[in-house]
Amino acid sequence: MRPSRTTGHRLLGAALLAAAALTLAGCNTTARTDRMATGSIPSAGTRPLEQMSAAELSASMESMGRAYEKSPKNPAIGMAYANVLQMNGRSSQALAVMQQIAIANPTDRQVLAAYGKAQAAAGQLDQALTTITRAQTPDRPDWKLYSAQGAVLDQMGRSGEARAAYQQALQLQPNEPSVLSNLGMSYVLTGDLKTAETYLRSALAQPAAESRVRQNLALVVGLQGRYDEAERIAAQELSPQQAAANLAYLRAMMGQQNSWKQLAARDSAKPAAN
Repeated sequence: MRPSRTTGHRLLGAALLAAAALTLAGCNTTARTDRMATGSIPSAGTRPLEQMSAAELSASMESMGRAYEKSPKNPAIGMAYANVLQMNGRSSQALAVMQQIAIANPTDRQVLAAYGKAQAAAGQLDQALTTITRAQTPDRPDWKLYSAQGAVLDQMGRSGEARAAYQQALQLQPNEPSVLSNLGMSYVLTGDLKTAETYLRSALAQPAAESRVRQNLALVVGLQGRYDEAERIAAQELSPQQAAANLAYLRAMMGQQNSWKQLAARDSAKPAAN
């Protein structure tokens, strides 16, 4: 039995948008402020946000919130604050923050892309696609916008268009790990786990690969029934506490209404290519 498209998109939406957040906002670690506009970003620790504990995320949210109150139009601070709000499950508040930042910076393409990401996270997929498409310009195309466009299209069930957008991103930024990861997760949505694994392994082999790529690869390996290998992948380069949290997430994803197991079974049942 094939899991419904709605179920698959709901389960993978967070993974796709998280990857988009890392490339759009550039604020998964506070050491990477060079990728954002100028402005003082409060310290949120030395690890990526997705590896932080709930207490650390809460403290980071409070710190960035205070910075945002002082500089509510600063695009770097606004995007960083919206990102940590997303990580704390506050999608509506993150959207409100990005809406204000977009109003204050209407021609900043990185801001518009992050605004589109926030719209998608809040379930406003049509609006998100419009925002991201409007930010793109043919004479100066931006690979981050193409990647974000693909993530939204995947959530809308338009996998073919999504993959075309990812390929456009890769033409502009070859071997970009975040795009390769999104492309891999796109293939998970249609049950092609082997192709998904190929792209995710390629993404992880890139020097700039983030820990989110490793988590996605662990998920796809686990979906194919290789649970011990999935756990080893998920536990690499993490503290015991972080590894335990990642493995709990992995098991929860694979147990969601049995849908992932159904995807894995459907993939393994496909006839081998001649």
